Amino acid sequence: MSRSSKPVWKRIALFFLFIILFGALAGWTTPKVIHRIVLGLDLQGGFDVLYQIVPPPGQKVDQNAVKATVAALDRRINALGVAEPSIQVEGTDRIRVQLAGVSDQEKARQMLGKPAVLEFKASDGTVLLTGKDLKSNAKYEADPQTNAPLVAVEFQDPAKFRDITQKYLGQPIAIVLDGQVISAPQVKAVIPDGHAVIEGEKTPDDAIRLANLLNAGALPYPLKELSSTAVGATLGQAALHQTMVAAAVAVAAIFLFMIIWYRIPGVIAVISLIAYMYLIIVVFAGLKVTLTLPGLAALVLGVGMAVDANIITYERIRDEFNNGKSLISAFVTGTRKSLGTILDSNITTVVAGVVLYFFGTGSVRGFAVALVVSIIISMLTAVFLSRWLLHLVVTANWLNRPGLYGLKEGGEAR
Repeated sequence: MSRSSKPVWKRIALFFLFIILFGALAGWTTPKVIHRIVLGLDLQGGFDVLYQIVPPPGQKVDQNAVKATVAALDRRINALGVAEPSIQVEGTDRIRVQLAGVSDQEKARQMLGKPAVLEFKASDGTVLLTGKDLKSNAKYEADPQTNAPLVAVEFQDPAKFRDITQKYLGQPIAIVLDGQVISAPQVKAVIPDGHAVIEGEKTPDDAIRLANLLNAGALPYPLKELSSTAVGATLGQAALHQTMVAAAVAVAAIFLFMIIWYRIPGVIAVISLIAYMYLIIVVFAGLKVTLTLPGLAALVLGVGMAVDANIITYERIRDEFNNGKSLISAFVTGTRKSLGTILDSNITTVVAGVVLYFFGTGSVRGFAVALVVSIIISMLTAVFLSRWLLHLVVTANWLNRPGLYGLKEGGEAR
């Protein structure tokens, strides 16, 4: 082997080394990663319900009421054992709850729709106060001396609360929401003015959560069910199977077209698309993004956007080759000139996805998230990875016949 040929074989070795290592990594981790992806209720069955908060006559629903109600719903959902629930505020007084994988939907409806029940109990189980005795202004505060997280609360009847703290001085009082103890602070002093602080929370987030739960009990607003949708597990699995089959057929057709029409660049495009699909599932699993039918559609659309970037690049290379440039020169010029067009098309799509996310709701937002993530990853694979791999092949001067690139001497594509 001559000295001048060493860099050539290094590039070839690097190309195949990447293929082998990536194939081994993807083959080993893909089953585990797919198992960690959270499926939406339209893919595994579940329950979707839209509630409206109904305030007492003469009162309005403010942000505190909404946050408190969301906190109460979240706690009830945790009691149901639902993984990755979705709770979204729509408008000023509506809350949409999506529970994937729920088998007993009537039980979920009954548990979610009832008003929050807050009670303050003595150690013997005696109910001392209820949510009606508490003002709905509980909030997080930091201890001015130790900076420890506190929850400030205020009671409707200071005299009643004073008598309770006097009688139970030095004893714990359990705070029970919907039958579950959420805190059990000890009475350390007689409180005459109805203002108290709850200690013992570990972090500010814990204190904020406790304040929201207390407000939920102090604001026992009923929830009016506006609409609901139930998807059976069998129907969800059927939808997933049909969607995956359609996606596989579409991807296989794209792979076949790229290989037949572009030859070696088509093979590299297929490798980059496989890398794109692998990174997509890794990101979705890592971020615990809930995958829905619209999300799957966005991922397939992302495959189209990714292959479109390759086609733009390869056609630009073909134009430069047809203008009389050598294969290497056409590659360098074509990839450089096509980058601006690819960036423009992808950036405008990302902007559209961001707008859909901020102004959309429910499945529209899921589609927007999947679309933006897929576009970003396609830029990494279809643009940078495929160009790097093609650069290794072209500059290695190993497979330099134009026909292997879908080109023909004399400027014609074949």
